[in-house]
Amino acid sequence: MSEMEPALTLWMGPVDANAVGTVHGGVVLRLIDEAGGLAAIRFAHMRVATAAVDSMSFRTPVYVGELLSLKSRVNQVWNSSMEVEVEAWAESPATRERRLVATAFLTMVALDENVKPVKLPEFTDGDPEIMAAADARREQRLAER
Repeated sequence: MSEMEPALTLWMGPVDANAVGTVHGGVVLRLIDEAGGLAAIRFAHMRVATAAVDSMSFRTPVYVGELLSLKSRVNQVWNSSMEVEVEAWAESPATRERRLVATAFLTMVALDENVKPVKLPEFTDGDPEIMAAADARREQRLAER
């Protein structure tokens, strides 16, 4: 699963705007969380919860009237948690010009029917470089606890 997979595409309307007329960062963050959750659910085939959002970066604003497309992938799997990478892309419907507007790494935890962490399936199709980078981010995150 080394390629980013499409997760969501939505039109950003006036209801998504902040006081300066661009899309509110909280809207983008919520959609990043949803896209990350979709990748995690597709991998785990069970309920998941967001445990951490790392390296959330807004690169450029999203404007009302643009399409916001999110892509996600599972980068690495540990015992009951996994790292999911998400990219958010804005597209002008008029010009079809696309630009990367936000990126994030999320830690998602698989949960059983009692909402307790549960062991994940083995991750067999990851890219070794991407997996190693995810391991390094995890070590850093755990060291900061």
